[in-house]
Amino acid sequence: MPMDCSNTHMMKGTTSGGSEEGESSNSCSRPNRFLELPEDVIRDILRRLGVEDVLENAQRVCSSWRKMCRDDPSMWRVIDMKRLGGEDECLEVMCAEAVDRSQGQLTEIHIDHFATDELLLYISERSRQLRCVRIRNCSGVGDGGLIALAKKCPLLEEMHLAELSDVHNCIEPIGHSCPNLTWFTLSYCHSFRDRDYRGEDFEALAIAKSMPGLRHLGVVGNGMTNEGLEAILDGCPSLESLDIRKCNNVDLLLGEMGDRIARKMKCFKRPDDRMERCEWEAGLCIYHFDSEDYDEEDQYDEQGQGGAYFDSFGYSSDGW
Repeated sequence: MPMDCSNTHMMKGTTSGGSEEGESSNSCSRPNRFLELPEDVIRDILRRLGVEDVLENAQRVCSSWRKMCRDDPSMWRVIDMKRLGGEDECLEVMCAEAVDRSQGQLTEIHIDHFATDELLLYISERSRQLRCVRIRNCSGVGDGGLIALAKKCPLLEEMHLAELSDVHNCIEPIGHSCPNLTWFTLSYCHSFRDRDYRGEDFEALAIAKSMPGLRHLGVVGNGMTNEGLEAILDGCPSLESLDIRKCNNVDLLLGEMGDRIARKMKCFKRPDDRMERCEWEAGLCIYHFDSEDYDEEDQYDEQGQGGAYFDSFGYSSDGW
C-alpha cells in the first residue's frame, strides 16, 4: 500500500481567537519582504535547510522557491539526512528525489539509519562527482552496496562508516577503487562472525594494503592488535592523524610503537582516550558513549531516472 509522504507539519492560516478570513485579509495587506530577498540570498538560506524541510515545506512557499528547489542542481550538491525521524522507506524516497535533483552534481552525502544497498547503488549511478560519504547505523548496508558505490564513484576522497555490521570485506575493494581517498573512518563496525579465521587485524591489514594515500584515519572500537597498527603505519606513509580509541588490543608501551606514532602524527587519539559527545561531521568521532561516560539525561535521542527507484516501493515522489 502506498505510503503517504506528504507534509503533515504545514501550519494553517489561523490563530486562536481569529478567523481564517481575518488572517487572510491581514496577510494580503502586509507584503512579505522575505520573498523579496535577492535570489542568491534565498538560495543560500534554502541550502542551509535539510532535505526534509525543503521537500515538505520550503518549496511550497511560492512558485519561485519551488522552481529554485526543483531546477537548480547546485541546491543539492550536499545532501544531509542524518538525525531524521520517520519511516525508512519514505526517507529513502526523499533521498532519491534529492539525488535526482542534483543532476549529477552531488559531492557529499550523509545518511543515518535508513540507507540500503539498493539506495547506495541508486546514488552511485547518478553521482559520479561524489567526494564524501558518511553512513551510520544502517542495517540494510553491506559489503555489496559499498563496493558498488566505490567502483562507480572513484573520485571519493572521504568515506566514514559507523555502527555497520558485516562490511569488512569491502575495505580493500574500496581502497583499490578510490585512489584519491585521504580520509577513512571505521567506527564500531562490529562483526564477530568468522573472526576466528580472519583474525583481529583483518580490517587493519585491508586498510594498509589498499589505502596508501590516507592522511586521516579513524579505526574506533576495533579488535586490531599492534601487528595491525604497525601494518597501517607502514602502508599509509602520509598519515597525519590517527584515532584508535577503544582499540583495547593495542599496547602502545610495547616496543617502539608509542614513540613511532608520536614522531609521525600531528593528531593522535589513544585507545584509552575518552569518547566525547561530538558531531559526527568531524569524521573521527561518532555518537557513542560508554556507560560510565555519561548520565541518563545526556543520552542522545535518535529519532531524471528516479522513477525506477520509486516504483520499487509502489509509490512515487509526485507529491514533491
